[in-house]
Amino acid sequence: MTKRTKEILNLLDETYTREYKCYLDHESPEQLLIATMLSAQCTDARVNIVTKDLFVKYPDMEAFAGAELHELEQDIKSTGFYHNKAKNLIGCAKKIVEEYGGKVPESMEALVSLPGVGRKTANVIRGNIFHEPSIVVDTHVKRISRRLGLTGEDDPEKIEYDLMRVLPKDHWILYNIQIITFGRQICFARSPKCEDCFLTKYCREYGEMKK
Repeated sequence: MTKRTKEILNLLDETYTREYKCYLDHESPEQLLIATMLSAQCTDARVNIVTKDLFVKYPDMEAFAGAELHELEQDIKSTGFYHNKAKNLIGCAKKIVEEYGGKVPESMEALVSLPGVGRKTANVIRGNIFHEPSIVVDTHVKRISRRLGLTGEDDPEKIEYDLMRVLPKDHWILYNIQIITFGRQICFARSPKCEDCFLTKYCREYGEMKK
């Protein structure tokens, strides 16, 4: 780890909690998987509103596997892209019931084989449920990691591997949680609050603006 990267992580640690916190409400691995799938192109706050009733109506993977497609679409409509999401939720639940006894599998290979589950969702599960060192590349991590010069890539999987190389394992999931908070409070995609930012020294975009 370079001195520059260490300084960035130290500032994040000083500013934000080092405790893991998942922003998606859940009481089981299966609920977190469903919530994460719904969070694509949707805010966590909206997902939490939807899943409050959704998890009562569909309490386990068997219930999701047996859901009627059109009805489930209406249940999750406000999260956006509900046609594909509903189809994937049912397909994912069916595979989990048929091949994994209704329980979310742990390995990356098994997780990404599930309908609608990519590396981002798989890493959320592996990091938050199974406590496997994982890097989740969401829109905040992608944008801010590029601004901080920790990656020059645009593809999420390539960014993931870049961050795995430059960050210590004990910060992999923690970095994601801290960066999400930082992105929501200060480093917006548009009109970031640079005047309140404690990382301007390391920001490539800020440096370009000051030239």
